[in-house]
Amino acid sequence: MQIPQLIKTHKPFVSLEFFPPKNKEEWPGFFEVAKKLGQLNPLFASVTYGAGGSTQSNTLEICGQLIKTCGFEIMPHLTGVTADQDKIDGFLGAIKELGIENVLALRGDRPTCFTGSDKELFANFPYAEDLVRHIHQNHPQLAIGVAGFPEAHSEAPSFAADLEVMQRKVNSGADFVITQLYFDNRIYFDYVQRLKARGVEVPIVPGVLPIRSLGSLRFILEMCNARIPGKLVNKVLKAHEEGGAKAVYKVGVAYARQQVKELIEGGAPGVHLYTLNKADMCLEVMDGQL
Repeated sequence: MQIPQLIKTHKPFVSLEFFPPKNKEEWPGFFEVAKKLGQLNPLFASVTYGAGGSTQSNTLEICGQLIKTCGFEIMPHLTGVTADQDKIDGFLGAIKELGIENVLALRGDRPTCFTGSDKELFANFPYAEDLVRHIHQNHPQLAIGVAGFPEAHSEAPSFAADLEVMQRKVNSGADFVITQLYFDNRIYFDYVQRLKARGVEVPIVPGVLPIRSLGSLRFILEMCNARIPGKLVNKVLKAHEEGGAKAVYKVGVAYARQQVKELIEGGAPGVHLYTLNKADMCLEVMDGQL
């Protein structure tokens, strides 16, 4: 079933994001994690695609296995960067054969070798809205999700410009939005209101990533455009100093639980958990929340 239809009748909900393990030797453990997370009765599960479709075949196989073994409603990610129309249509045809009715349309990360002059790499789908438009016009059986950036995309010249990009994605055919991770719920609710003021009324699902360790905190600070409140940083550092990894884990669970609680009470349609292919923390964060 299409995710927008599911959202209308299942509020609030939790959904999950997985990434394909690089080595097939890791797949049995991955599917055990997915089965454990089935306890949450997720509305849907998304599966990442990889830059330039680097894990395309793995994504398709894992999508099929998740449907078969877990019964999840599946939404694969699809990136347009460096992809031609035949490759995109081939992937969309493959997910149709699996009975999948949803896709998350993304521009994708530019290759590390990109110099700004390699226009031929982006001739077909230079932006997410181009991919959205193509799917909407040529694969109408699919509901289309897109990524939202409550703190603006790192390449956006301004917050207003980023909101305009989102407006164009929706005008091109996007049916719902899943946000990138963030740590201050006020940012999410402000983002929703600003988009509504521009006439964007599609569901906007907040993405939540529990902080699992000091290492994950450092990764977020280095790789993501998400601001982490100073109080949270101090709590994590103090917990690590006084109690090590277990103490940091407890802080991460508590903070994410409160974040989810506030989102649901504030009217968010649900929450999308970035699982990092781990079950324990997600189960603790969502225990008793829905």
